[in-house]
Amino acid sequence: MRMRKKPNLDVRMERCEELLIREPEAWKGRWRELKPDADGLHLEIGCGKGRFTVETARLHPSTLFVAVERVADAMVIAMERARQLELTNVFFIDADAARLRDYFAPGEVDRIYLNFSDPWPSNRHAKRRLTHTDFLMRYRLVLREGGQIHFKTDNHDLYEWSLFQFPKAGYTLSEVTRNLHEHGIQGVMTDYEEKFHNLGTPINRCVATVGPLPAELKDWIDPLDRPRENAEDPV
Repeated sequence: MRMRKKPNLDVRMERCEELLIREPEAWKGRWRELKPDADGLHLEIGCGKGRFTVETARLHPSTLFVAVERVADAMVIAMERARQLELTNVFFIDADAARLRDYFAPGEVDRIYLNFSDPWPSNRHAKRRLTHTDFLMRYRLVLREGGQIHFKTDNHDLYEWSLFQFPKAGYTLSEVTRNLHEHGIQGVMTDYEEKFHNLGTPINRCVATVGPLPAELKDWIDPLDRPRENAEDPV
């Protein structure tokens, strides 16, 4: 369901101007200039209304957070939340997750959060899932050695499928659970997560750590760089 357009969106975005990075390409390799004393750079892909990013940034003021969100009507809420708390360690970008290498230098990112990404349930859309091998390889281009992906979803099928994708792309799995909050709330929830947890929906979570690149992927070429046989085919 498409989010209803927020009233006075442009005005509200302008009020949060200091938190919005309009040209993320210009910051490639330079993100820590925004917080020279940062002990790490964490990236959330698809932050939505920002509850997770903002609250996590508040709890970890020494870490630099960058939140990616393509829907301005959601991102403005996230930025307003950060501004209200006067946070100086979180910034927002409107960017394509498939183009992370254009925004971040190799090894620049310490951790990536994937929280409740679109499951794209149809098999024909599998390549659009943010845990597809192609995306996992793209994350490797910006994650440091030993960097991590923290993945949460309420979608059982996506989770089980993803558990096979991570090792295929050379990630080691840990903290694998199919009922994260079984014995009480664990960590910071997203708005979506709280809603479905309250409905009794189990929340799945795992951590994937960058490991050695599998031999069969050493010659991997990003589909974005491959000639497209049919211009109408989705990347």
